[in-house]
Amino acid sequence: MIDYVREPKEIYRRSFAIARAETDLSAIPLALRDVVLRLVHACGMPDIVGELAFSPDVAASVGAALAEGATVLVDTPMVAQGITAERVRGSGRIVCTYGETTAIATERPSTRAAAAVEQWGSRLSGAIVAIGNAPTALFRLLELLDEGAPRPAAIIAFPVGFVGAAESKGELVRDPRGVPFLTLLGRRGGSALAAAAINGFFEGLP
Repeated sequence: MIDYVREPKEIYRRSFAIARAETDLSAIPLALRDVVLRLVHACGMPDIVGELAFSPDVAASVGAALAEGATVLVDTPMVAQGITAERVRGSGRIVCTYGETTAIATERPSTRAAAAVEQWGSRLSGAIVAIGNAPTALFRLLELLDEGAPRPAAIIAFPVGFVGAAESKGELVRDPRGVPFLTLLGRRGGSALAAAAINGFFEGLP
């Protein structure tokens, strides 16, 4: 037999112990360290810490919103499936409108993820937005905010890819439109990171 660790709890314990030992969290505020550690654990890359950007109030804003039962708006089903926090999964608070957008996206030049953001409407007010796939979703969200859409409680932005990912996150950091945010600069990102961030914020709730 191949010699490897089989016990789930031991794998979990060792994984986080290694991530904690190899990650320099000294520049991360205490309120965000558990979330950042989950991000490192999700992708296996401690070096992402130096590329994280966030507003000083993001941890407090997300924590307060989640504690009050805020909706979590996600850009794709992959993000929704990655959120394992029982308190949000069992409450129906995860909203993904990606499946409602095929016709909209074909009527004009648009991705389905960007079209999904347009369906959020009034649900944006006080919600937590988690984007883990399409840069166009983040771009469209910022455009909607410029057009007067309701302000979410926070934007957790991890779009990934070679076209638009770095630029969309750069625009968020340049002008967050008054919304607290957490993002990873550059091309890296993905649904696993967006979901890990939400799970981490839930972990920090009393």
